[in-house]
Amino acid sequence: MSKSVAGIQIPDSKLAREATELLREHGTPLLFAHSMRVYFFGSLRGRRRGLKVDSELLYFGAIFHDLGLTPKYRSPDHRFEVDSANAARDFLRDNGIDELTAGVVWDAIALHTTPEIPWHKRPEIALVTGGVEADVLGDGLGEILAGDRDAVLAAYPRIDFRRGIVCAFADGFAYKPGTTFGTMNADVLERKVPDYQRTNFCDLIAANPLGG
Repeated sequence: MSKSVAGIQIPDSKLAREATELLREHGTPLLFAHSMRVYFFGSLRGRRRGLKVDSELLYFGAIFHDLGLTPKYRSPDHRFEVDSANAARDFLRDNGIDELTAGVVWDAIALHTTPEIPWHKRPEIALVTGGVEADVLGDGLGEILAGDRDAVLAAYPRIDFRRGIVCAFADGFAYKPGTTFGTMNADVLERKVPDYQRTNFCDLIAANPLGG
């Protein structure tokens, strides 16, 4: 694994290496490469904006952000983002990291599919979302120099990514469709799950037994 891409260093602490190995063990090659690109793209966007970033916290956010899609970390009833965030917080707690620091990583992961809000929080939270937006949607690529983008893609290629990430989402939460209410994840189920009926917010308001 490259230790530096486009001038961005991968954190090399014992804890960072252990987090990387967890992703290798419990994730898939697609999720591993995606998570690394999230780290690099987020870091590059932060560099372009002149943000002061704790690279290790950003790295933990990127490494864990999709682990809630995997059999090891899935819960029966939480959003996958919360499962991912809980996995990261448990890992950091178990390794002696204080609650405030672990909470930054939790927020970065839990909010990474929530548009706009992460950009109003501290850089490590914003840039996990920034890396995800760039890799999944192409948003923010204008903040990344073409040569830097190409270096990241050469180190961690997008192999069948557009199809594969949608399948990874569907596999990760189709068994608990209620957790996708109010999120973009419902779009995945609408596309991938036959006969899926998404919940409508207006119907819930109309069904409120308080009446009025």
